[in-house]
Amino acid sequence: MLEVNALNQYYGGSHILRGVSFSARPGEVTCLLGRNGVGKTTLLKCLMGLVPARSGEIRYNGASLLTRRPHQRVAAGLAYVPQGRDIFPRLTVEENLLMGLTRFPAREAKRVPEEIYRLFPVLEEMKQRRGGDLSGGQQQQLAIGRALACRPGLLILDEPTEGIQPSVIKEIGQVIRQLAARGDMAILLVEQFYDFAAELADSYLVMSRGAIIQQGTGAQMEADGVRRLVAI
Repeated sequence: MLEVNALNQYYGGSHILRGVSFSARPGEVTCLLGRNGVGKTTLLKCLMGLVPARSGEIRYNGASLLTRRPHQRVAAGLAYVPQGRDIFPRLTVEENLLMGLTRFPAREAKRVPEEIYRLFPVLEEMKQRRGGDLSGGQQQQLAIGRALACRPGLLILDEPTEGIQPSVIKEIGQVIRQLAARGDMAILLVEQFYDFAAELADSYLVMSRGAIIQQGTGAQMEADGVRRLVAI
């Protein structure tokens, strides 16, 4: 389980994160929503150690993460798919996926787990093509597949639907549901696309001006008026 308590971050004279507290549990999709510039991506970078938190606490499975470097957080079981389909364009699909196995012994890191190809059949079909030759939607699937290759306990997705065609958005949603249904992984999904989030969320958080201003269950999002608080 991920537990965040009273997290604060500043940039220059601006208070970017303002006492952010929440939790994410295995077997559940927690959706973080909010308009552009409210601090969502900064929060994710703090979770991964890419940006240091000024104060507060981040705990994963009971252990504090604040003093751990980014690669140590990955080794602990966190995986992060940032905006922009972060892949290696000159490497093949298979080589990209193998890069996700670097925390495992060399023997294990020589073969892509079959589960990744079951979740994303298109990646197996194109495993010898370069990542840069794939469509935007295929690159997003590749980025998620590479993150899953490290067998995380917490998967963090930053706006995976951005710039993606509807058919691929549907496929990514189906994969997220399958992962949550296994019960051994917590998923933190940052989204501006309300309908996509509402279909997947077990719980939701709404962020504004660096703070969590509303939260509840996914089933109550419409009744709670979440749609009017987000951009799309």
